[in-house]
Amino acid sequence: MISWTAVYVLWLREMKRYVRAKSRIIGSLIQPLFFLAFLGLGFNRMAVPGMQSGVNYIKFLVPGIIGMTLLFSSSMQGLSVLWDREFGFLKEIMVAPVGRVSIVLGRIAGGTTTTMIQGLLVLVISMIVGFRVRSVPYFLLALVFMVLIAFTFIGLGLIFASKMKDMQGFGLIVNFIIFPLFFLSGALYPLNNLPVFVRVLSYIDPLTYGIDGLRGSMINVASHPILLNLALMAAFSLVMLFLGAYFFEKSESV
Repeated sequence: MISWTAVYVLWLREMKRYVRAKSRIIGSLIQPLFFLAFLGLGFNRMAVPGMQSGVNYIKFLVPGIIGMTLLFSSSMQGLSVLWDREFGFLKEIMVAPVGRVSIVLGRIAGGTTTTMIQGLLVLVISMIVGFRVRSVPYFLLALVFMVLIAFTFIGLGLIFASKMKDMQGFGLIVNFIIFPLFFLSGALYPLNNLPVFVRVLSYIDPLTYGIDGLRGSMINVASHPILLNLALMAAFSLVMLFLGAYFFEKSESV
């Protein structure tokens, strides 16, 4: 049985940690800002092969940068599990009279909220350089894709955190995984520009469909039907959350 009080307490703890860590908020925005400033403004007047006519590079890039922010932030949520294990908090909550499902849901809720805040901050900043979302309904659809991206990669972060005990090793392994996922997703360039064998790999990358769905929602440019992107992202998120919760339940608290 799910203890919603436990879910709320863990969510509130994560939010307090996030708000107090001003450097974490600023640091999470530096990389997206660099991409927007140097890539977006630098290539905005250039004709990029494979892009639809009438779409400048800023419009094409912003959904990719939002997806990148969600990817990195969500995957690194597992690091908080390792911190809690290191300082004994994980052991305390594991022996509390609440189910581990409630603990997993609380962590996922907190991680999703902080990740969404970072994604929305990037969207607000991108509007300063001229980006605009199509309409309010499509903005709400974009939020759904953002949540699904967050769920998918929070699950991935939980899987790695549940199997590892070394924080430095976690960072190395996660970066080794998420950088290929990022570059295969088409966040920075149209996938049609990639060689065929590389493009095939991009089709098994969950982020490909998340970013394509964001582009379809925000600027009406997509390589796949938006409902297909939505269905695939929903499937990916459910599978990864199930696996993340499963491995977390099987993990040791010390």
